Amino acid sequence: MQSKDDVIEIDLQELVMLLFHWLWLLALCGIVAGLVGFLACKLTVTPWYESTTRIYILNRNNDSVVSYQDLQSSTLLTKNYSPLIKSRAVLEKVIETCGLQETFESLSSRVKVATVNDTNLIAITVTDADPSMAQLLAKEVRLEASEHIVEVMKVEAANLETEANLPTRPAGPNAKKWGLIGALLGVFACAAILVIQYLLDDTIKSAEDVERYLGLSTLAMIPVVEKNDKTKKKSGHREHFDSEMVKAVDEENANMDVVVQDLKSREEG
Repeated sequence: MQSKDDVIEIDLQELVMLLFHWLWLLALCGIVAGLVGFLACKLTVTPWYESTTRIYILNRNNDSVVSYQDLQSSTLLTKNYSPLIKSRAVLEKVIETCGLQETFESLSSRVKVATVNDTNLIAITVTDADPSMAQLLAKEVRLEASEHIVEVMKVEAANLETEANLPTRPAGPNAKKWGLIGALLGVFACAAILVIQYLLDDTIKSAEDVERYLGLSTLAMIPVVEKNDKTKKKSGHREHFDSEMVKAVDEENANMDVVVQDLKSREEG
């Protein structure tokens, strides 16, 4: 990173080398965050099930023959039938019939309606934490919606095409997807922290940094020598040896003083 005239220049190669140097940390953060996301999904999120049923809507002008025009008009009108299926009149009857303790808005958020490949078929999908309840609700929504569509739109019929299925596997949540998202967020967060530290670090660490940031030439470098453990041990042994030698010399001098005093006393006597 270079700063000149309040303009910051980032060395991308150095930044890439920094991330490559901490690649193990990025991988570790991704693995940990991925596991957290996976376990959080498994342990905290309640799985839900989806049951789907389909109805076939026919708008016939002639009582005896179904013409191509009838099929085309039914297909065009199918998109208009979808809002009727999720209407308040239909869903409130379903709530009353099934004895649900929830509002129209709550049930409406769990009901999906879609046309099948621009045909006269309409798929009704209901989501619930209980697979049996999901099947029951899909069936009741289909029954009430069929009657409501025939009454309002004056169509020939809204016939059952596919019964509501009993789901055997949860439709969600996708724990693997949560884990992948968590891993990506972990790697991104770790990389962001490393980049921010790199951008905020303005210390000079080498002679190249002096020339790059200050524009000065390095005349000399003073190496810093650190004593290793062996040197420290040798130094410690030597100091101990020196202290023992000094102690021995002091004792010898003390003995000589005693001898000299004894000789003097004998001469005087």
